Amino acid sequence: MVAKWIEILTGSLDQKKQYRQYKARIEELAEPHRTAAKAIERYLMSSAMVTDGDTLVTMLGDLADLWERAAVDGTAVREIVGDDPVEFAENFARAYSGKQWLDKERARLNKAIDDAERGEPT
Repeated sequence: MVAKWIEILTGSLDQKKQYRQYKARIEELAEPHRTAAKAIERYLMSSAMVTDGDTLVTMLGDLADLWERAAVDGTAVREIVGDDPVEFAENFARAYSGKQWLDKERARLNKAIDDAERGEPT
């Protein structure tokens, strides 16, 4: 019961555990894969706008899988991200169609326009 109450306040404890496991996996990578993985993660966290915790930990787990395999196989970083790391990161993020922060603002804008048409104040 206490765990459920704590999760209501802080979010899923399982997701936090999965995130910590992801971070540990990335720290275990050899260079240059570790630096590249951290850079991609930083970009995804600021640009992917994923708000659903399950989607986020799935995306990060898949990212860790990708970099671990690349490190084991000896795949060069540029063979993974190509010539445009931004394009790689954005294509990677598109595969995870969870709810985004922007969805709330899109809904708010649509409602405001609908209210304006009906002559209702926002």
